[in-house]
Amino acid sequence: MNSMTGLEMQHGRLFVGRLPCKKDLITSVENFCKESSIDMAIFSIIGAVSSVTTGSYDQKQQVYVSHFEKAPLEILTCTGNISLKEGNPVAHAHIVLCDEEGKTTGGHLFSDTIVFAAEIELQELIGNTLERVYDKNTGLMLWKL
Repeated sequence: MNSMTGLEMQHGRLFVGRLPCKKDLITSVENFCKESSIDMAIFSIIGAVSSVTTGSYDQKQQVYVSHFEKAPLEILTCTGNISLKEGNPVAHAHIVLCDEEGKTTGGHLFSDTIVFAAEIELQELIGNTLERVYDKNTGLMLWKL
């Protein structure tokens, strides 16, 4: 691939709200999308978590290396998207957090990230539905365009 490939999308419904306290962040977003019949979206989250699981992708071994931390952390930014995987909405998100001393950390966001307080802005996308499929070149689940 020598240039970007993409699809044109239209804006659908716009949601703003709060994620439930003491619940998993990723699961909460995915459940909301399933309940609201949202197949594709982009989202942004601010707030705080009481624990987090982040990681990064080891490109050579083609596996995620994850890290769990139980601590009060502020969400400086969390952005992601929703698409389908095996017919269900799945969230793909990255997060940047800071501790009480201002030290930052972040990465790919995984489940087992527990919300303390979080506000979300979620923009539904309308168009050809994107599905995540295995990409043999990277070992990742990427959009099938």
